[in-house]
Amino acid sequence: MLTHLHIRDFAIIDELELDLAAGMTALTGETGAGKSILVGALGLALGDRADSGVVRHGRERAEISASFDIAALAPLQTWLAEQGLDADGDCVVRRLITAEGRSRGFINGQAVPMLTLQQLGEWLVDIHGQHEHQSLLRREVQRDLLDGYAEHGPLLNELAICFQRWKSLSEQLTQSRAAADSRDARLDLLRYQVGELDALAPSDGEVAQLEEEYRRLHHAQRLLETSQQVLAQLYENDGALVSGLNQQTHELEQLLRYDQRLAPPLQLMRDAAIQLSEAAGELRDYLAGLDLDPHRLTTVEERLNSLHDFARKHRIQPEELPALHTRLAAELAAQQNSDAQLENLAAEARQQQDHYRRLAQDLSAGRAQAAESLSAAVTARLPELGMPGGRFSIVLNARAAADFAASGMEQVEFQVSANPGQPPRPLAKVASGGELSRISLAIQVVTSRCLRVPTLVFDEVDVGIGGGVAEIVGKQLRTLGGSHQVLCITHLPQVAALAHQHLQVRKRSTGDTTVTTIAPLSDAERYEEIARMLGGVEITKQTRAHAREMVTRARDPA
Repeated sequence: MLTHLHIRDFAIIDELELDLAAGMTALTGETGAGKSILVGALGLALGDRADSGVVRHGRERAEISASFDIAALAPLQTWLAEQGLDADGDCVVRRLITAEGRSRGFINGQAVPMLTLQQLGEWLVDIHGQHEHQSLLRREVQRDLLDGYAEHGPLLNELAICFQRWKSLSEQLTQSRAAADSRDARLDLLRYQVGELDALAPSDGEVAQLEEEYRRLHHAQRLLETSQQVLAQLYENDGALVSGLNQQTHELEQLLRYDQRLAPPLQLMRDAAIQLSEAAGELRDYLAGLDLDPHRLTTVEERLNSLHDFARKHRIQPEELPALHTRLAAELAAQQNSDAQLENLAAEARQQQDHYRRLAQDLSAGRAQAAESLSAAVTARLPELGMPGGRFSIVLNARAAADFAASGMEQVEFQVSANPGQPPRPLAKVASGGELSRISLAIQVVTSRCLRVPTLVFDEVDVGIGGGVAEIVGKQLRTLGGSHQVLCITHLPQVAALAHQHLQVRKRSTGDTTVTTIAPLSDAERYEEIARMLGGVEITKQTRAHAREMVTRARDPA
């Protein structure tokens, strides 16, 4: 609910700090004092359109901030968290409008677009009267009220899940059918390509192995001749390195007896002789295994050419052929199974559609029953609110099959006939602001247990009524204040006397300056204000006594 409102340099308000409480609060004051300024400021704080004309004359900017207790609004806290605007049980909105016409909005200290402020306002405040925040004029709100009244929450959740699943399957089916139109040509191509790759049978790492083998076979003669020459010089020719090294090693061994300092180079020569002998042995093995088959070279060359040709054909590297083979084979298998998959998908979509229709029909039946009950309950309250012969009805308009939605197979529309003999018209087309406020009040009272918005503002709710009807309107507002925060701008003492709290709007003029203030009234001040509203130019003792009686009786109806 709204807990605090701060206004600075707005219209004819210099600066205003206002704490607000739960229950019903009445705002009263002389005509022209600026009672609707509070409503206008609250609307601007929640994203209404503004212009530089709202800035107090001579000031640079107007500032409005409103604090809300949202501890009981878990869905709103979740929404704020999703927007990155977390709040610990409180939410503060702030709006700045400059004299040049620029405007900025903030939620919990963070700058936000106006649309975000407006979305937040739909959670927090509903203004009834000739104002933009009249949510009851929106069909989706009318539908939600009817469903809340009928306690359709679990059924609606199940229906929404079913609808989304049905739509998802339908989209998949449409895409699959579109793909099937070009499937035959694709199948022929895939069969041809996979057949070629099956015949080629490329394997992972094959290209690298073949290239290595090709290089060896292509240079086999040089490899053979050079290896034989090296082996001969190492081990086989007269004066071979190994023989010469062994002879020199023997000579040094004879000298060790004379000088042991020859031992290190001698050991190195012995090691070198051993390594040269091992190298000669490796060369013999290499020469024994060297393949000079020219037919194998031809085979390898042809295989490499085939792999490169296929790679160029598919515009990939030769090493990527095995992966391409696997992918195309998988696509071919999937395409060959697509007929069965398409049939299964169509069957699943039909099944989900049938399930949706069954749930939606249950919802339609529940709505029809609830619409009759709610229409009767609201209609019964209209005469009490100064609308004798008024009739409220709820119409369920069937949607075309193509327009079925997650909310069901029909649209909900609130209609009203304000006077006997007049046909019902959509609530959004009711011309009189006062009548609209009272119709809204009747709906709000009947559906109060399912209202989501915690703060309700009624502006001009008492237009065209008086006497006993005014008292009934006040009682209805007070009743509504038991479950919601209600702010009511009123000219009627019968309504103001029934409020839990009373604020007075005052306008003072000093020289060429006019200032509006809003202040809570003590009991004594409240009696005087009610007396002013009851009396004329002169307020008598009897008028004051009557005012006291009205307030006292509201507090203790017995």
